[in-house]
Amino acid sequence: MTAIRRQIHIAAGPRAVWRMLTTAEGWTSWYADEARIDGRKGGRIVLTSEGDDGEPVEEVGTIMTYRPTSKFELRWDSNSPSVTKGTMLVFSVARDGDETRLGLVHSGGGLLEDEEQRAAQDKTWRQSLQALRDALEED
Repeated sequence: MTAIRRQIHIAAGPRAVWRMLTTAEGWTSWYADEARIDGRKGGRIVLTSEGDDGEPVEEVGTIMTYRPTSKFELRWDSNSPSVTKGTMLVFSVARDGDETRLGLVHSGGGLLEDEEQRAAQDKTWRQSLQALRDALEED
């Protein structure tokens, strides 16, 4: 199965990184324009961002794994209007010396099978994870 794998080190504690992944305030500080999240296993997540055409696009998913400060996994709904529909996101959080290591694996769905779309999504994740790091390290 084709997957995007990214890893980043952040000069912040695992709890701070965890909050960025599991709260609406966190997601809106680095990824989405609006967010709703029910932070628990089985909870729903809805992220809204402006699409290329200027119209809002929603990513709608379900939280599959919720292990505080270590693992956050979600599955985007297969009928979601976003290009990420039917894919899985797994975030792993771990202390690494004075920093926190954040790993991301984005897999599944037709999006990642198309080389051009996969490259565009990989670029989006690279920029988004840098924005997450910047948001935490500015404080």
